[in-house]
Amino acid sequence: MSKVSMTVNGKLVTADVEDRTLLVHLLRDHLGLTGTHVGCDTSQCGCCVVHIDGRAVKSCTTLVGQVDGANITTIEGISKGDELHPMQAAFRDNHGLQCGYCTPGMIMSAIDIVHRYGGNLDEETVRHELEGNICRCTGYHNIVKSVLDAASRMNVAQAAE
Repeated sequence: MSKVSMTVNGKLVTADVEDRTLLVHLLRDHLGLTGTHVGCDTSQCGCCVVHIDGRAVKSCTTLVGQVDGANITTIEGISKGDELHPMQAAFRDNHGLQCGYCTPGMIMSAIDIVHRYGGNLDEETVRHELEGNICRCTGYHNIVKSVLDAASRMNVAQAAE
């Protein structure tokens, strides 16, 4: 057992975990943050994406010991109270989801894409960047549309800050 501490969605968390514990299991099983989904356990589907120190990472292949002292943000931590994050709002407004299972990972990946590319996004780039996220329900059209819409919303929000 190892003692780890990290900040999760702005709150300091300390836990005693087995060294083999994956971040996705700490989040879901120990902290009750079930928005981070387990889809494949092999890093193929992207349902488990969270932000670690501001970067999108698949939590199903990240050991908790690797993130000791890190700042973790999950899908539960991106909204401001009842106000959706611009990416969440764009997914809602553009029908970027169907069953919703992949949606948290898609949104967390998409936020990272917008942070890395800023306003320099086009459909081809979004499709390429989302290759590590699988959706079995949609044709990705509305997901890409949502990301592009959110990119403009996020740039406007950042300019206002």
